[in-house]
Amino acid sequence: MDLWLLLLCLPLSLALEVTLMNTKLETTDLKWTTYPKVDGQWDEMSGLDDEGTPVRTYEICNAHLSNQNNWLRTIYIRRGLASNAYVEITFTMLECSFLSRAGRSCKETFNLYYYQANHDLANDHFPPWMENPWVRVDTVAADFLGRPNRRGTSGSTRLNMKTLRIGPLTGDGFYLAFQDQGACMALLAVRVFYRVCPAVVASLASFPKTVSEGLVVSAEGSCVEGAEGPQGRRPTMYCREDGEWAKPAVGECACVAGREEKDGRTKCTACAPGYFKSSVGEKPCQPCPANSLSTGPGATVCACKPGYYRASTDPPTAACSTPPSAPRSIVARVNGSMVDLEWSEPLDAGGRGDLYYEVQCIECAGGGTCIPCSRLNYSPRPQRLEDRRLRVSGLRPRITYNFRVLALNGVSERSSGAVGEEVNVTTDRDVPLPVSGIQQMGATETTLTLRWATPLHSAPIKGNILDYEVKYYEKDQEKPLIMFLKTPSNEAHLLELHAGTVYVVQVRARTEAGYGAFSGDTLFQTLTQNPEKPQAQVGLIAGTAGVGTLLVLAVVITAVVCIRKHGSTNEPEYCDKPGQYLIGHNSKVYIDPFTYEDPNEAVREFAKEIDVSCVKIEEVIGAGEFGEVCRGRLKVPGKKENYVAIKTLKSGYTERQRREFLSEASIMGQFNHPNIIHLEGVITNNCPVMIITEYMENGALDSFLRQNDGQFTPIQLVGMLRGIASGMRYLAEMSFVHRDLAARNILVNSNLVCKVSDFGLSRFLQEGSTDPTYTSCLGGKIPIRWTAPEAIAFRKFTSASDVWGYGIVMWEVMSFGERPYWDMSNQDVINAIEQDYRLPAPPDCPTALHQLMLDCWQRDRALR
Repeated sequence: MDLWLLLLCLPLSLALEVTLMNTKLETTDLKWTTYPKVDGQWDEMSGLDDEGTPVRTYEICNAHLSNQNNWLRTIYIRRGLASNAYVEITFTMLECSFLSRAGRSCKETFNLYYYQANHDLANDHFPPWMENPWVRVDTVAADFLGRPNRRGTSGSTRLNMKTLRIGPLTGDGFYLAFQDQGACMALLAVRVFYRVCPAVVASLASFPKTVSEGLVVSAEGSCVEGAEGPQGRRPTMYCREDGEWAKPAVGECACVAGREEKDGRTKCTACAPGYFKSSVGEKPCQPCPANSLSTGPGATVCACKPGYYRASTDPPTAACSTPPSAPRSIVARVNGSMVDLEWSEPLDAGGRGDLYYEVQCIECAGGGTCIPCSRLNYSPRPQRLEDRRLRVSGLRPRITYNFRVLALNGVSERSSGAVGEEVNVTTDRDVPLPVSGIQQMGATETTLTLRWATPLHSAPIKGNILDYEVKYYEKDQEKPLIMFLKTPSNEAHLLELHAGTVYVVQVRARTEAGYGAFSGDTLFQTLTQNPEKPQAQVGLIAGTAGVGTLLVLAVVITAVVCIRKHGSTNEPEYCDKPGQYLIGHNSKVYIDPFTYEDPNEAVREFAKEIDVSCVKIEEVIGAGEFGEVCRGRLKVPGKKENYVAIKTLKSGYTERQRREFLSEASIMGQFNHPNIIHLEGVITNNCPVMIITEYMENGALDSFLRQNDGQFTPIQLVGMLRGIASGMRYLAEMSFVHRDLAARNILVNSNLVCKVSDFGLSRFLQEGSTDPTYTSCLGGKIPIRWTAPEAIAFRKFTSASDVWGYGIVMWEVMSFGERPYWDMSNQDVINAIEQDYRLPAPPDCPTALHQLMLDCWQRDRALR
C-alpha cells in the first residue's frame, strides 16, 4: 500500500470535537424559551439517560390537537472559532397510529432552525416565531417509533440520534429552535459542537490544531527537529471542515545530514556510531565506507583511519585508501641517444582506480656530479602518465642517467611521500654528438637548401655516420605539421614549402650505435612571392578549380544513383558503406542500425570505442531498462577530464539485449546538435558493456521543473522549449522519428540547456515493460499521454506524431512538471482525445503558447 495512503489511515486523520453546548452536562433547569405561552407546551422535565445519569429533557404530546405550532428556543450559543457547527439530537417519538386520541394532524417529525446574532438579543417576541428570519436546517424524522403501553404512557422505546450540520456561521453566536407541529416526542439531549483537525506530525513536519474556515483550509507547519525543507517553502496540509486532514504534507521536509527518518517519518534521529549521512534527503544513514569510522552519533562524514586518506575530489561515500606501492620491474632499452622505459604496475594500487605515474631524471657526468636532466625530450609527458611506458630522447653520449619512476594516485599528495623504483642508463660513447652550424645555402618561394658540419667527437666513433634526419615545421603554428627528411650527406633540400614563411629546423646524425640528439632550433625563411609571375598562379588556380569541379560532379552523380536505388525498393540500398548522406540540402540522413546484418558493425561505424582505463565510475545515479546509470569521469589522453553519464549493461544479458542496448549508441552517434544528448563513446571490449554520454547536471526536465516549481519566468521556460524544438527539428530533418518525446526524456544541464535523449523507443516498443507510463496497444508499449491518436490506433509514427508529443511537453514545461491528464486512466485519456478533449492552459500560461499547443494537437496530422 502506498505510504501516503497508510498515513491517511493512521489516527492523524481523526477529528477533534469542541463542544459549544451539551444538555447532558447541565444539572439545573435549562430555561429555554417556549411559544406560545399556553398550557400543553414544551415541558422541561428531569429524567435518566441510558447510563442512569440525571438529565434535563423537554417533552410535548399534542397529537390530538390540530394546527399545532409549538416552538422551543435554546439559549444564546457562542460559536467560538467554528465556521460550521454540528447539532447532535437524541430523542424519542411515538407512532401516531398507536395513539388513542391522535387526529389526522398527528406528526412523526419536527423541524430544526437556527438564527445568527452578534450578541444575545432574543426575547419573548424576537426573533419572530416563524420560518423567516430563521434558517431551517432540516425536517427531522425518527428512525425508531415507540408505542404507548396499556397505561397510555410510552413503553420501551429505542432512542433516535441525528447529527445535523449548520452553517456557514458568520455571527458571534446563534440560537437553535425546535418546531413541533403535532408530534408526541421527547428531546433527551442536545449537543452542539464543531470539529477541528488535530495537531499531527506527518512527513517529518509538525502541524498545529487547525479549524477549517470553509470546505478546506491550508495549514502551514514546520519541519521537525533535525529536518529542513525547500528554501522559502513551509510544509502545508489541508484541513477539511469535518476536522480531518485532506491529504499528506506538501513541500516535504527531509532529515539533515547526520540524521535519518524514524517512527513512520515523524522524527529525525542522529546516525548511530559507525554510520553517517552526508547530505539532506530521504536516504537512511549508511555504514562507514571501508577504512573509515565515526565514533559519535550524528556523523556527516566518516573520518579515515590512520594511514588512510581521501582525495579532495572524493565524495564522503568513498572508501578511504592509501598511496600505491612502488612500480616493479623497470626495463630500459637504449637505442643510441634514446631510451624506452617500461615497468609493471604496483602490487598494491591503494584501493583506488586513479593510478598514474611520474618519471624523474638526474644525469651524472664522469666527475660524479649529478644534476637534474635538461634538454631531454619525453613522449608522452613524464607527469601524470597513465601508460606504463615512456620514451626519452636527446641523451648525450658518455652520460649516466638515473630514472626514478613514481607510482601515484589521488591521495598521494596527502601522504608523507611517494615511493618509486630506479634504473640507471649509461649512453654509448659511440653515439654521435648533436649537429651544429646549420647554414642556408639557397632559398626560393617554395624551397630551402641547407648544409651543416659533420659532428666532431673526442674519441673515435663506432663506424661512420650513416645518414642524417632533418625535422622541420612552420614557426608560430598552434598545432604545426611536423615533417621529416632523411639525407645521406650533410646537405638537405626542403621542397613544397610556403612562400615568405619561417621554418624551424633540427638535424641529427645516425651511426651503427643509433641516432644522436637533435640539434637546437634553427630558423630559416623562404622568399616572398614574386608579383611578376601572375600567369603561373592563374594556371594553378584554374587547375585547382577544375579538380574541384570534377569532385563535385562525382559526388552529385554518386548521390543521385544512391537516391534512385533507395527510391526503387522498400528496403534501403547502400552505396559503398551504409549510406549516410543523401542529396537534399546536403543534410545527413539517419541510418537505422538494425539494417546492418552485423549489429557490431553499426556500433563501430557510429560510436567511438573508449579504453576502459579512461573511465572512472563515481556513483550510481539511477537505473535503466538494461542496468545501472552512473556518474563518472572521462579522461582521454590529450583532452580535459570531464564528467560523463555511464549506462551499464547488467550481467547475465542475452545477445538480443546486448544488441538492443548498443543500438541506442548507434543512434546517438549519428547526431551532432547542441540540443541532442552527445555520445562520447562505448566500451564493448570489457565487462560491463557501457554507453558513455555527456553528463547533464540537472537531470530529467520533469523532475527538475517540479523541484523548482514557480522559480522560472515564462521567458526562461520558452527558452527551454526553443531548445527542445531546435533539437526535434534537427531529428526531423534527418528523417528520424523519436516516438517517446516527453519531459522525462529531456535532460537539463547546469546552464538550463535542454537536450533530447532516450532513443530506446525509436525502434522498439518493449513488450516486457512494467512502466505504467507505457500501455499495451497493438502488440507494443506506447506512452499514451504523449502519443498522437493515429499512433495509438494504427502505430503510425511520423514526425507529425512527434509534434503532438512536443505539444504535451510544452504543457508539462508551462505547468512545472504536472502529469498530463492528471489521474485519468490511460483508457480515459484515449476516450477523451477521441471526443476532442484537449488539455487546458496551465496557470499563468500565455494564450499564444496554449494556442500553439492546440495547433500541435490537431486531429489531422497534416495540420500540425
